[in-house]
Amino acid sequence: MSNFHNFLFGIYPYIALSIFLLGSLIRFDREQYFWKSDSSQLLRRNQLRLGSNLFHIGILFLFFGHAVGLLTPHEVYESLGLSTPNKQMLAIISGGAAGLLCFAGVAILLIRRLTEPRIRATSKPMDIFILLWILVTLILGLISILFSLEHKEGGVMLALGAWAQHIVTLRGGAAEFIVSVPVIYKIHLFFGMTLFVLFPFSRLVHVWSGFAATTYATRAWQLVRPRG
Repeated sequence: MSNFHNFLFGIYPYIALSIFLLGSLIRFDREQYFWKSDSSQLLRRNQLRLGSNLFHIGILFLFFGHAVGLLTPHEVYESLGLSTPNKQMLAIISGGAAGLLCFAGVAILLIRRLTEPRIRATSKPMDIFILLWILVTLILGLISILFSLEHKEGGVMLALGAWAQHIVTLRGGAAEFIVSVPVIYKIHLFFGMTLFVLFPFSRLVHVWSGFAATTYATRAWQLVRPRG
């Protein structure tokens, strides 16, 4: 195992997560007026609605699907009667469908942003760059499905799961688990981790507001004093 591999998959994940969390907190503290998605819904509204819906449905499914799939120990799903090969096939089918939905959504949003002069004029470089980065990440993920079909026994999936579980539980030696996995997975992992690095510096920070909105359901009553 090279030092570069160990850095990329043993150290870089913690750098990415630190930037993701601390960067989001600092931006919220210093730039609350820019904590938004900069909506341009008055322009090409139907195209925006279609692209946004496809993107959000796909990206949410992919995020939680990756989280559950990678972080659930294989003993758990095997105890539920789901074998490793079947779990991999389930991930291929569901992840492929969600990936295609998300890809279509990002493509629509990117084309809209690049071809509408008024949207392009008000777009920041990061607005376009983050869409391109997500698009490439999705393409890499979809390509990796073809490699997954070549080893349906699920060995690579187990290796990636062991890597992710060691990372989130702060255990050493995580990078060793994926030394021998095909390079397409490693490139996809790098692009995925770097999304967390780019997150605080892009319009993606509005995702935090979406999660925070769920707290309204449990907030305390607001007491208003009557007049007089």
